[in-house]
Amino acid sequence: MNYPEVKLLINGQWRNGGDGVRGEVVNPATGATIGSFAHASRADLDEALQAAQVGFKAWQAISVFERSKLMRKAAGLMRERAEAIATLITVEEGKPLGEARMEVNGAADLVDWFAEEARRTYGRVIPSRASNVTQQAIRVPIGPAIGFTPWNFPVSQILRKIAPALAAGCSMIIKGPEETPAAPAAMFACFTDAGVPAGTLQLVYGVPSEISDHCIPSPVIRKVSFTGSVPVGKHLAALAGQYMKPATMELGGHAPVIICNDADLEAACSALIAFKFRNAGQVCISPTRFLVQDGVYARFVEMFSDAATALKVGDGLDPSTQMGPLINERRLQAVERLVADAVSKGARVETGGARLDRPGHFYAPTVLSNVTPEMAIMNEEPFGPVALFSAFHHLDEAIAEANRLPFGLASYAWTRRQADVHALTQGVEAGMLTINHLGLALPETPYGGIKDSGHGSEGGSEALDGYLHTHFVSCMHA
Repeated sequence: MNYPEVKLLINGQWRNGGDGVRGEVVNPATGATIGSFAHASRADLDEALQAAQVGFKAWQAISVFERSKLMRKAAGLMRERAEAIATLITVEEGKPLGEARMEVNGAADLVDWFAEEARRTYGRVIPSRASNVTQQAIRVPIGPAIGFTPWNFPVSQILRKIAPALAAGCSMIIKGPEETPAAPAAMFACFTDAGVPAGTLQLVYGVPSEISDHCIPSPVIRKVSFTGSVPVGKHLAALAGQYMKPATMELGGHAPVIICNDADLEAACSALIAFKFRNAGQVCISPTRFLVQDGVYARFVEMFSDAATALKVGDGLDPSTQMGPLINERRLQAVERLVADAVSKGARVETGGARLDRPGHFYAPTVLSNVTPEMAIMNEEPFGPVALFSAFHHLDEAIAEANRLPFGLASYAWTRRQADVHALTQGVEAGMLTINHLGLALPETPYGGIKDSGHGSEGGSEALDGYLHTHFVSCMHA
């Protein structure tokens, strides 16, 4: 394929950065440089901020019914262009083409859902204490927003910010992922081609810290949204807090998976294999700490290890590939370090445990058993294709281990006992818990974490709430 010349989108125009600086894009399956993208200068950022302010007024002035139509038109264009956008995701980021197609089409569903939800931004009338007074609570858009998005889901994570922002009536600047810039640009073109007014959406790339330090303090920006690591999220949340700006933070996790003795092991293994090794484990909600009850521990470890061994690893453009590469050499080395530390402290490698001897950034699907809390990998998010197994006897032990870390994003469980379902529902500290199936990340459901995994939601009606504020009006009538 011919990789496009990736430009910035500022005030409805695709353009290079004012300083002429460009960054390189590398295909993680080959290690080869495939193209470049434009860096935004400070002057470019100032123009984007000014355009977002004007764009907010233009978008807010469009009726909610027309906004909804434009959003649905953009979603339709995304579906028409899904193959091209998905191919860009695969060559930039590495995930199998089938996963990339699912990302694009699922993201279009997200836009459709928020396009409809836009029509339901209801306020309320509050009964007053006087007969000649009316009291209203009106929900109005918060204003221009800025979003910072990661490379691992370069289309869907952006749309988890754009879709509710547009539905609420806000304009938005997105600081896109420098590792995967072309797929977001192709997705933004769907919105511009659908007729979204110039300035409503801006797309910039560059040095992340320079963009955040310049844009978040700007009086134009009224809302901040970030998806990424816990340390960076805490820094951006603190920066937003200095200027009294609300922030949605979707940060890292270390998701526990609790498998009870009565679980349907075949169903659990089939579902979790696909979810664990999706995008080579580079997923913030990836199931990671497998806590398996002692009655089925040995059997489930064997089942899961056999399934992991059978996965075909390769270039995501190969239709037979089930797992692609890691994003870069740094991520590969981080996984190697964590696995080596675990093995040195007594973990057993059931399968994998090493990089693959081929070009690109490939690491074998890995299962470690007999892991313990003192191992670094049980405390740091591995963000790679590594599943960690330990046994428990009583459910209370598993819940305690699930809650041990400061993270609280996603969690998983398999059990047939209603008493255990109740205990898990009441006891597991996480923003999301799915039991006996994989039920996370649908457009209509909340998506977010607690504790160090962040706050706020990027799914369901709760996501729309993050881009609205309540305007109370009390009026005495003559």
